[in-house]
Amino acid sequence: MKYFLIIFLTIHVFFPKDSFAQNAPKREMRAAWIATVENIDWPNQRGLSSQLQKEQYVKLLDQLKASGMNAIIMQIRPTADTFYPSSYEPWSAFLTGEQSAAPDSYYNPLTFMIEEARKRGLEFHAWFNPYRASMSKDFTPSDEHPMVKHPEWFVKYGGKWYYDPGIPEARAFVFDAIMEVVKHYDLDAVHFDDYFYPYKVANENFPDDKSYEKYGRESYEDIDEWRRYNVDFFVEELSQRIKQEKPFVKFGISPFGVWRNKDKDPRGSDTQAGVTNYDDLYADVLKWLEKGWIDYITPQLYWHIGFEKAEYKTLVKWWEENSFGRHLYIGQGIYRVGEKGWEDPEEIKNQVEFNRTFENIHGSMYFSAKTIGENKRDINTQLGKIYSYPALIPEMQWIKSDPPSLPQILTVEGSPRDGIKLTWKDQSVGNQAYYVIYRSEAKAALDTENPAHILTIIPKSSYTEQVWVDHKAQKRQTYTYQISAVNRLHQEGELSEKINVMTKGEKKAVQGNVKKR
Repeated sequence: MKYFLIIFLTIHVFFPKDSFAQNAPKREMRAAWIATVENIDWPNQRGLSSQLQKEQYVKLLDQLKASGMNAIIMQIRPTADTFYPSSYEPWSAFLTGEQSAAPDSYYNPLTFMIEEARKRGLEFHAWFNPYRASMSKDFTPSDEHPMVKHPEWFVKYGGKWYYDPGIPEARAFVFDAIMEVVKHYDLDAVHFDDYFYPYKVANENFPDDKSYEKYGRESYEDIDEWRRYNVDFFVEELSQRIKQEKPFVKFGISPFGVWRNKDKDPRGSDTQAGVTNYDDLYADVLKWLEKGWIDYITPQLYWHIGFEKAEYKTLVKWWEENSFGRHLYIGQGIYRVGEKGWEDPEEIKNQVEFNRTFENIHGSMYFSAKTIGENKRDINTQLGKIYSYPALIPEMQWIKSDPPSLPQILTVEGSPRDGIKLTWKDQSVGNQAYYVIYRSEAKAALDTENPAHILTIIPKSSYTEQVWVDHKAQKRQTYTYQISAVNRLHQEGELSEKINVMTKGEKKAVQGNVKKR
């Protein structure tokens, strides 16, 4: 018996999305925070060998990819120390076991981390903590730490050390430390979490009276207003520097989940939070969004549906109404699964499904990666229900970029036993970052807006001709394939011609050549 493929071109036909596609969007941010401070997520302990660090990181990325993630938020500067060689701050003790000590078998962890993320098609957001300089009360800085060289820049609060945000020289130093990474590494985004001025400590005032007297009192009668100015200036200035250096690098912030309570400000949310961004952390997040200083916001909504003081759905609605056209991702507290209020095994699934009912919510970020890596309370089963199909990262229309070139399919060959091999090339040299391969089965029309028809998303290789093998093809089936190129800002180019393939058996099939355009 002979086994063969029949291949032919088809015309474009467009059909409306099915109900599942409307529920699971084609574009959606699906990210996980990888925390290095206190070795929360990676590496799992200080001072591991370079080889063990690499193995742990690769395993974690594979787990995140398998769970449906398409981006990581990687903490690379946790306490004024670094996970990369820096001209400004020392190596982190969370990496090597001793501050200032380089990895034992020397390698650049940041270069490695970015490369491994790229291999898996994961967007890489570099997570910095701008002001925090220590985590413990008995902290002793290394000789290379800026606290030793410039002790006048730092203050102690709650037993921990911080750069004083009100000292211009300290701010300038932090700017330079962050921009060093933007300049020299292939980042997709710069990311901050909720630590600007620290969370308040009972019966203790933040000790910035001297810097306020020197730099702030003349212009600001209220020290709180001056502190908000310091944070505003930092966010605006860093945003401008990032865009001047690399316009394609995004700037995102993940603040505490409540801006202000409604009883203090009519613009605030209907909540009774004991901490708020504006009043306690001096972070006027709404201003940053309204001014367009940041590209995305990820409020940390780590509360369950129905929580009285900060109700999840209430806050989702509030942030959706106050995102000012910037991308809104929701910070999901998956580390809390199984805790009080989180007993429902489908709490996260219910939260994400609620998020998807809002047009201005573009996805989720999960704290933290360890929960997924360890599959706490079978969380990955819930993620599997949420993320049945791959998704492209949402495009930010305000960041301009040239569209990628049209892929040209060259050959389709193989069999169900060996896989259907697709070979294509770009019609012109361009800014292609990855490709989307679409496939429909039997008589179903191929709908490239339906995520169920995304077979895979693969990074661009360094070769002129791109090759990918479909190992999921079955015998005696008809498939339609189509390929698109996407740039690093997730702008999808024109689609290739549609190719129909009919399989008749499992063994070797006759090669089918595609007509050149």
